[in-house]
Amino acid sequence: PACVLGIDLGTTSVKAALLVGTEQGQAVAESCSKETWARTSSLEAGSQGMEQDVWRIIRALNECLAALPQQQLQRVSHIGISGQMHGIVFWKKDKGCKWTECGTGPTFEPEEVSHLITWQDGRCSPTFLSSLPLPQSHISLATGFGCATVYWYLKKSPDFLKSYDAAGTIHDYVVAMLCDLKKPLMSVQNAASWGYFNSRNKSWNTDILKNSSFPVHLLPEVGEPGSIAGRTISAWHGIPKGAKVGIALGDFQCSVYSCLTERTDAVLNISTSAQLTISTPLGFQPPETPDPSSAVTYFPYFNGDYLAVAASLNGGSVLATFVDMVAQWTEELGLRVQESAIYTKIIKAALGQNDSKLSVHPTIFGERHIPQQLASVTNIAASDLSLGHVTRALCRGIVENLCSMLPVQHLVETGVRRILGSGSALARNEVLRQEVERIFPFPVVYGKDVDAAVGAAMVM
Repeated sequence: PACVLGIDLGTTSVKAALLVGTEQGQAVAESCSKETWARTSSLEAGSQGMEQDVWRIIRALNECLAALPQQQLQRVSHIGISGQMHGIVFWKKDKGCKWTECGTGPTFEPEEVSHLITWQDGRCSPTFLSSLPLPQSHISLATGFGCATVYWYLKKSPDFLKSYDAAGTIHDYVVAMLCDLKKPLMSVQNAASWGYFNSRNKSWNTDILKNSSFPVHLLPEVGEPGSIAGRTISAWHGIPKGAKVGIALGDFQCSVYSCLTERTDAVLNISTSAQLTISTPLGFQPPETPDPSSAVTYFPYFNGDYLAVAASLNGGSVLATFVDMVAQWTEELGLRVQESAIYTKIIKAALGQNDSKLSVHPTIFGERHIPQQLASVTNIAASDLSLGHVTRALCRGIVENLCSMLPVQHLVETGVRRILGSGSALARNEVLRQEVERIFPFPVVYGKDVDAAVGAAMVM
């Protein structure tokens, strides 16, 4: 029987899942996850930049596939790929990669490719964004959006753009390399995440962009999520040449797709970032212009549907920053503790504290609708300063922040009856799960660490 391979190129890790058909439907036969360790410094943007080394991301992808059973990879007929939205990577069409032999068969390595400028990138200040032409889109433009990043290079470092003739998200890049696409192809989901894209007529704001000297030749063609982008031009880690490859999808939409079955379900996803989402009514169309102060955005989903999403920049990344801070403090005190050991210990400490009077507002990365409002800690009492108390309050703050963006009362009014929990941070952190169950007055069902990869495969 044929297998479907799902891949998710996330902010911190690459995940892969093999799905096989059973009498009960599709089931995960094998899965794998590898950290990318891809973060790198930005020469042009300095401390505001957030870039990743594409070579390291592809290395993690190759390690992931090499870890899956060869006999099942040889039965793969379709490949679904999702990844982190908003970000942008540039490459040369005829030199995007080179194919080489490895232990598990042919694979590709990046060649003339830029760093990935991720969704977390902060180089586009509010002042810079306000100087750009107003998009014709239902989504407010923000720093880290692909088109905003191109404008930044156009104004600050135009020679950089002259080196490349193609661009896409990191997962668009992988699809283009696997299928040898002469012109990158992008799903409506990813195009909407770049800004300057009209989801109603499914087209770029070409006139607006051309009038401000934007290099429109870098914009990919756009297709429907769920459609086929092409076929593999070579065998790949044992996957046969000619396997069908789907157009690259948003990781968030795929996480939702892997678990959402009823319109009365809400999906809570906590990975590097965090989202709380509900279905919109059938036939819903978003407003033509966004409300910049609204915490809820409408993401294109599948079959013309939209999701109403509270998309927070502050998810597992907040905990990772806290762990990093603790590691730095211990090092300054002359001690060395592995970050993985710190993470395990703070979760254990928090499990020993059922409550904390501390109130943590965890928005250290701001939020797109209020970028200037950063994090704060209040209600600090001497009795609540242990690592357990602080970690407990931090986990609660992450969930409460999402609830402030899409309140529980609104969920009740729209008929939500159940919360579906997904994402790596939720899968790995029992304290977060306890706080979710404390704050939401609904039953909670949890998914797996590889939800987006599974969703990408299910779409195929």
